[in-house]
Amino acid sequence: MSPVTGTTGEEPTRWRDLAVSRTAGPARKNAEARVQAFIEAGLALLADPDTELTVQNVVDRSGLSLRSFYQHFAGKYELLLAVFEEAIRITASHLQDEVDAAESPIGRLQTFITEYYRMCRAQQLRNSDLRLPGRSMGTFTHQLLFDHPQEAAHAFVPLVSLLRGLLDDAAGDGAIRAGFDNEQLAGFILQSIMFNAFATTITGAPTDNDPGRGDLFWNVLLNGLTNSPGRHGQ
Repeated sequence: MSPVTGTTGEEPTRWRDLAVSRTAGPARKNAEARVQAFIEAGLALLADPDTELTVQNVVDRSGLSLRSFYQHFAGKYELLLAVFEEAIRITASHLQDEVDAAESPIGRLQTFITEYYRMCRAQQLRNSDLRLPGRSMGTFTHQLLFDHPQEAAHAFVPLVSLLRGLLDDAAGDGAIRAGFDNEQLAGFILQSIMFNAFATTITGAPTDNDPGRGDLFWNVLLNGLTNSPGRHGQ
C-alpha cells in the first residue's frame, strides 16, 4: 500500500484521501460522500460491541454496494486505517474545544488529560450522541503500534501535536518542569492513558466511567509518588 501525503486537523485524513483519489474527474465529489459513508459505518460498527466489523456489515450499514466499497478500499485493513484516523481527528477536535475553555496553561493540560481519559473510558464525546470506537479499536491501535509504527505515528499527529503544545505552554509558564522532550512525553502520556482505559487494570478493577480515575492519573502524573519536592532519586 502506498498512501498519499496526509493532512491533519480538520482536513481529510491520509487514508480517506487515498480512498477518494481512486475516483477521478466529475465523479470525485460523489466519491467523497461514499468514502465518508463507509468511514462513518465503520465508526458505528466499532462502537457497537455486539456487531463485528466486516466488509459486508460496513456495506450493509452504509447502504452502498460491495462494488463501490472495493472501488475505494483495497480491503478491511485500509478501511480500519481510515476509520482510525477519523476517530483521532474527531477526538483531537473535541479536546481542542475543551482545552480552549480552560484559563491557564496547567488548567488546559489537566483538561486534556482528564477529558481524554474520560473519553477513552466512556467512548463518547461530552454532550454528544456520537460514540467512539472502543475496545476493538484499542486492540487495533496496539497492533498498529507494534506492526506498523509509522502508520500509527502519522495517525496520532493531531493528538500528539495538541498535547505537545500544551506541555510546552505549561513548562514555559513554570507550572511543570522544563527540559523534557515533550514530543516523547506526549506519546508516553497518550499510551499510558489508552492502555489503562481500554483494559481492566492489573489489580482487577473493572472498566467503568468513574471520573475519579482520570483525576488519579492526573495527580500521579503531576505530583509523582513522593511526599515532598526535591527528593526524586534519593
